Amino acid sequence: MTFSFKDQQVLVTGGTSGIGLGIAQGFRHAGAQVTVVGLPPRAASDVDGLRCIELDLRDKQAPQQLAPQLSSLNILVQAAGMIRRADEHNPDVFEQVIDLNLNAAMRVAHAMHPLLAASRGAVVNVASMLSFFGGGLAPAYSASKGGMAQLTKSLAIAWANEGIRVNAIAPGWIATPLTQVLQDDPARSQAILNRTPMGRWGKPEDLVGPVMFLCSPQAAFVTGVVLPVDGGYLIT
Repeated sequence: MTFSFKDQQVLVTGGTSGIGLGIAQGFRHAGAQVTVVGLPPRAASDVDGLRCIELDLRDKQAPQQLAPQLSSLNILVQAAGMIRRADEHNPDVFEQVIDLNLNAAMRVAHAMHPLLAASRGAVVNVASMLSFFGGGLAPAYSASKGGMAQLTKSLAIAWANEGIRVNAIAPGWIATPLTQVLQDDPARSQAILNRTPMGRWGKPEDLVGPVMFLCSPQAAFVTGVVLPVDGGYLIT
């Protein structure tokens, strides 16, 4: 199945690198007009046919500043996030991670709600494997992604009568700058590969098809789903 999003307006937060950039490029190749929001190094200019807006979503006013720059919106993909691993046991760091990964997602969703209601649009949030189990070194990241799963389900209920569908993907171990430390550690990388039935690290482009399906007319009766895209990691 191939997907066409010709002339659809797509917004991807965290779209200047990693998973977000891969998804944004996928939508661009499918004909969409794509705006990505994030921080340098890939922001403040048009990159690879993407409209890039430099914006720090930790600023509580940022989503309200962004909304007037969009004339319409069909699809919102929320991929902005951070992980600080062992530092997350520090309450101040814990708060920072929760704020960007979860609170900012709600702020963006709230700001984009009128545009999504006008188009009867779709939202895909980027959750995680850690939406399903804990992470001893990443309590804030785990809590935020568990919260993202519940936010997805709650907004799916709240917005269904406006024709807005809200789903999420739960990526497995994806080779991005966020996981570079683990990729570079032979023992930890091998442990990940040993548990992943498909035997490899995922790539950002592995997430494009699932996201597009969830945003497509073929998924018109799908909402509130958290879809693992993990090479089978969760089933082992």
